Amino acid sequence: MTSKVQSLKDFLAGQGRIALVEVAGTKGSTPREKGAFMLVSREAIFGTIGGGQLEYMAIDKARQMVASLPPRKPGKEARIEVDEVCATLDVPLGPEIGQCCGGRVEVLIRLVDIDLAKELVAAAEAEEAHLPHVYIFGGGHVGQALASAIALLPVHGVVIETRAEALEGMPETVETRLTPMPEAEVRNAPAGTAFAILTHDHALDFLIVAEALKRDDAAYVGMIGSKTKKATFRNWFLKSAEGTEAEFARLVSPIGGDAVKDKRPQVIAALAAAEIMTALVVHNAAPNADRPHDRVMAG
Repeated sequence: MTSKVQSLKDFLAGQGRIALVEVAGTKGSTPREKGAFMLVSREAIFGTIGGGQLEYMAIDKARQMVASLPPRKPGKEARIEVDEVCATLDVPLGPEIGQCCGGRVEVLIRLVDIDLAKELVAAAEAEEAHLPHVYIFGGGHVGQALASAIALLPVHGVVIETRAEALEGMPETVETRLTPMPEAEVRNAPAGTAFAILTHDHALDFLIVAEALKRDDAAYVGMIGSKTKKATFRNWFLKSAEGTEAEFARLVSPIGGDAVKDKRPQVIAALAAAEIMTALVVHNAAPNADRPHDRVMAG
């Protein structure tokens, strides 16, 4: 598994001179919120502040600042000693720059030195430590597609399987776990976890869902299947698993809803990912000002 923190570290270590481009303030409608940032080197970009002309202007300014620095010697990092180490852009998002958001964005651009690089990594580690977890039980066609979908989201994804071959080819940023007892993973999951259950075995699905519904701190419990499968599970859950109607009512099945009549794995995964992300935001979200990277960057 390659974490997003490791990707940040690799960029900072491998791109030579770098500038940090950060949204320092916003008014009205804007593409990204305060605290959103990107890193810009002579040849590469890490992250985004929302795209469009605003981002292009910020990239141009950042690269002008980077170009003013002497090349960094491999294995060494000197203190930056140039005239311009910080710049601010105050950009109205209107017709004059080809954007129609209508708001205004203040962008802070800073050259990255040793101390700022450490701050960025520390902030990323703090943010990653607070990411909500998504447990996907089953690495079949839908499981693979769902793993690929959540790999793009600000979550810690975990795919759990009883079959080693089903874990092959998973996205690098998604954790994989091979276990003969996947239902046991539910008990050790962090509070606020979203559980998506879609194994190759209906009986195993039922065991995992029953464990998940016992977690009253779960953000989401979803099971792939039909109305018939859900009804069969309800009958077993209430009569044999000592479940309650209140617990059963928290089950989302089929995952992704039934408004779109399309059973292709990629479509189910896209709908389920949106459903899961919505549940996580409602259950776990904190105000933007409280995100770890905002607190560190402001310091």
